[in-house]
Parts: sequence; structure tokens; C-alpha cells
Amino acid sequence: MDYILNFLTLLKENNNREWFNENKHLYEDAKNKFEAFVNILIAKIKEFDNEIDVISAKECTYRIYNDVRFSKNKEPYKTNMGAIIVKGGKKSNNAGYYLQIEPEASFAGGGVYCPQPKILKSIRNDIFNDSSKLKSVINNKEFKTVFPEMYGEKLKTAPRGFPKDFIDIELLNFKSYLAVKNLKNTEIVSNNFLENILNIFKIQKPLNDYLNTLISGK
Repeated sequence: MDYILNFLTLLKENNNREWFNENKHLYEDAKNKFEAFVNILIAKIKEFDNEIDVISAKECTYRIYNDVRFSKNKEPYKTNMGAIIVKGGKKSNNAGYYLQIEPEASFAGGGVYCPQPKILKSIRNDIFNDSSKLKSVINNKEFKTVFPEMYGEKLKTAPRGFPKDFIDIELLNFKSYLAVKNLKNTEIVSNNFLENILNIFKIQKPLNDYLNTLISGK
């Protein structure tokens, strides 16, 4: 993984089309190494989550090219490589396992990011009707050791249709339902990186299970 980090560090320092085109072979090498790692991750995750149906990294990884049309960030390239390993692939609405490699900003975890309004309403309704189900997941001792708190942006007040005095209003106010573990560069390049990532995903899995039950309507 050190090769990938080194490439992304160079890209961060030279985020322009001229440099990228002159060094595209470095990008291709880094991309191939990342996809090879994701392919291993997919196979290993399937050993403890039989809902995962993707076959290759191409179903899980993202383009490095930034869409600058509607963004304040006009840099042409992302300075990270990310993959979402999830039932139905990266365009599905399901909760999955996410890994992002970026110098000094890597992380692993999962859940659902900015779910569609219908899905978000379903999650909030379930929390409102019985918050103990989600709380039993996020307050589990092992889960809380890795993910001390839920991650993501919140509404400043109660969602429309829900009372402001609901006892677990903080859980209702999330716009996404995510668990995130930040990773140091030293962790990324360590010999036991794969093992550590898989352990993070195994601990995070109950959150995916909870969310996917609501998303699928089962």
C-alpha cells in the first residue's frame, strides 16, 4: 500500500493535467495495486457476509477524475482511492463496507451515505418506533471501542414530522448513518493491514445488517 500512498502524495502536490498525463503510468500502477487489494477484500468479506454479491473491484471502485462542474474544488483529480463493497455494487442503495486510502486522511467503516429520502424516512421511523435496535448495535462494547460515535452531518433541529422532544432525537437528526475509523499512514503500510481492515468490517457489520433490513423492507 506504500506505493499507493506515495503516488497519491505526489498527486496532491501536482494536481494538474500536465503532470498527471506525464505520469499516468504511476497512476495505472497504483490503480492496479488498489484494485488487486480490493479483490482480496471482496473474497474475504464474503466469508463473513454472504449478502455480498459483487465479483470484482470494478464494481466497487471510483474514478479518480473530479467532476468540477458544480464544485468549488476545481482540482481535476481526487487525491484518494476508495471502494464500497456492497450488495448490488457501488450504485446500489444498500449499506456496505467502505475503504478510502488518502495520505493522512485514510479511513474504513461503512453504513449508508446520504440515503434517498424514502430510505432515510424508513430509518428514522424505525428509530422513532423502537430506538433500542439501533442503540443495541452502536452501544455494543466492541463496536463502541472501534466506533466511539456515529459519524456524519446532522440536522440542527428535528426532522419534519418528528417531535423535537423525542428522547433519542440525536439519532434521528443524522443525514447519513455511518461508522468510521480513521487510519494512520503507518497502519496503511503495516504488514497486518488486511487483517486489521477485515476486523473493522466485521465489527461494523451489525450496523449494515440493521440498515439493510430496513432498506430491503424485510
